[in-house]
Amino acid sequence: MQTAAIALPSTLELKIDLTDEQFWKLCQNNRDYRFERTAAGELIIMPPTGSETGNRNIKIAAQLEVWSSQNNLGLAFDSSSGFTLPNGANRSPDASWIRRDRWDALTAEEQQGFAPICPDFVIELRSKSDSLKELQEKMQEYMENGARLGWLIDRKNQRVEIYRQGQDVEILENPATLLGEDVLPGFVLDLKQIM
Repeated sequence: MQTAAIALPSTLELKIDLTDEQFWKLCQNNRDYRFERTAAGELIIMPPTGSETGNRNIKIAAQLEVWSSQNNLGLAFDSSSGFTLPNGANRSPDASWIRRDRWDALTAEEQQGFAPICPDFVIELRSKSDSLKELQEKMQEYMENGARLGWLIDRKNQRVEIYRQGQDVEILENPATLLGEDVLPGFVLDLKQIM
């Protein structure tokens, strides 16, 4: 089988009508790209992250996974995990976490694909090519679909936007740590090597 390489902009949005199964197959057949789909059905194609951002993403995911494994309150997910939100969008936060009781309520089949659930907690790490406005809209979408806490880590502006359901966004300038509050009790994200 021959393959053809195509040059894509940093993000590409296409309106394509795909069933959930077709979207799943598209993602499985093109593992070098991250795909998301908006609630309106627009396909967003994102190339792999740069090495520096990937390194910072793993530091975030590792801290979240260590905390999650120690307390067994839920499951942590990395940036390659996709979820189908209640509004129909397919999203892949840079790191996320779901309470165990909510995860266990899904069928084994639902857990295998893009789980039909919005994580309780999401993190988005802004890379140099990311639009701040688009990430802010994505964070609002998570909140509107059931996320209880979200952190938008904006290295470019050295700040973190904290999203909580039903509350105004809180902005912290160059914080050293972030607390998981009542959503992630006892979790502290060390930002020294991330910001």
